[in-house]
Amino acid sequence: MVSKGSKIKVDYIGRFEDGGIFDTSIEAVAKEEGLYDENRPYEPLEFVVGEGQMIQGFEEAVLDLAVGEEITVTLPPEKAYGQRNDELVEKIPRNLFENAEFEPEEGMCIMLGEMYPPAIIAEVTEEEVVIDFNPELAGETLVFTIKLLEEL
Repeated sequence: MVSKGSKIKVDYIGRFEDGGIFDTSIEAVAKEEGLYDENRPYEPLEFVVGEGQMIQGFEEAVLDLAVGEEITVTLPPEKAYGQRNDELVEKIPRNLFENAEFEPEEGMCIMLGEMYPPAIIAEVTEEEVVIDFNPELAGETLVFTIKLLEEL
């Protein structure tokens, strides 16, 4: 049975409430859903329960599972990536990007330095660039199907 401190391997499928899949550790599922990325390894997820490597609800879901057991859990934003925070959306003058090595485009993920998390360019106008520092899945209720493959 999994407890805090257990090192485990799981396969998972992450879905939105409407059933659409946003992530999986299973290559066949990724291919079937049109999510396959050849630059990413599809392999079981390995982590130590209780060390904060995973979102809170995911870690709580695996507690007390036995090897071979599968569970499906629905995680509200508070147990996943949190609620969206409008204060994490900033408007930056476009001219600050004049010397950048890239042209800002809507949907682009950027790093603004080690002190900042990755951000998504939400909008680009002639005058400004709107940057969103919220986690991509903030505000979403997520549904995970998790299968415990191994306790290491």
